[in-house]
Amino acid sequence: METIRGKKGYIIDMDGVIYHGDRLLPGVKEFVDWLYRENKKFLFLTNASGRSPKELQMKLARMGLDVDESHFYTSALATAKFLSRQNPGCSAFVIGEPGLFNALHDVGITINDVNPDYVVVGETSSYNYEKICRASHLVSAGARLIGTNSDLTGPSEQGIIPACRALIAPIELTTGRSAYYIGKPNPLMMRTGLGLLGVHSEETAMIGDRMDTDIIAGIESGLDTVLVLSGVTTERIMERYPYRPRLVLNGVGDIA
Repeated sequence: METIRGKKGYIIDMDGVIYHGDRLLPGVKEFVDWLYRENKKFLFLTNASGRSPKELQMKLARMGLDVDESHFYTSALATAKFLSRQNPGCSAFVIGEPGLFNALHDVGITINDVNPDYVVVGETSSYNYEKICRASHLVSAGARLIGTNSDLTGPSEQGIIPACRALIAPIELTTGRSAYYIGKPNPLMMRTGLGLLGVHSEETAMIGDRMDTDIIAGIESGLDTVLVLSGVTTERIMERYPYRPRLVLNGVGDIA
C-alpha cells in the first residue's frame, strides 16, 4: 500500500471505480480529496465514449466532486486522435453517442453513411438492427472497422450490461472482419495518458476494476496496478487470469 501511495501519478478508470451509473461509490470523495491534498497528478482514463470530458466533469459535479475538465480522457478522444493521424480528413459511419461524434468532428472527420473510410462503433443506447445492417454493408464494401474500446460488458446500477465489443460482434460475425480497438488495453491510449500526466510509467499507478482492460494495460505499460472489487471483477474472476495486480482493494477509498 505504501508503494502505491508513494506514486506521483495515477491513471484511474471511472465506471466501476468512481461510480455506477449516477451513483458515486463509497470512499471516492475521500480518495479525490487525498489526491488533491497530496498534490498527486491524476487522470480519469475511461473506455466509455459517450460523454465528453466536460460532460464527465459535470456528472461528477452533480455527485459532489469538483474535478477540473483537464483530468479526463476518453476512448472517443483516443479514437479521434488515431483516425486523424492515420488518415487526415477521412470520413466515417458512426454508431455511438454525442461524445464520440463531437470528438471526431473536432479533428475534422466527417460523417458519411454512403462510402466512408471507416465504420466506428462506440457504446450507445440507440443500437438497433438497421444500424447493424448498414455497418455490415459498409464494412463488406471496404470500410475499415474501428471499436472505441474492447470491453465486452460494463457495470451499471442495474448490474452487468453489454459494452462495445458486444455491440461490434454482430458486424464482425456478418462480415468476417475483425475490428481494431483503440481504448484500453491498447498502448496508444496508455501512452497518451502518461503524456498528459507528464509522469514516467515507473512513477504511476493504474487503478481499475477490470483485469482484461485496466490491469493488463497497466502491466504492459510498466505501471503498478491496483484492482478494485467495486466493479465487474470479483476475486474469483481474478483467479482465472495468468497475471495479477500489485494490490487488490475493496474500493479506491482504501487508498485514502
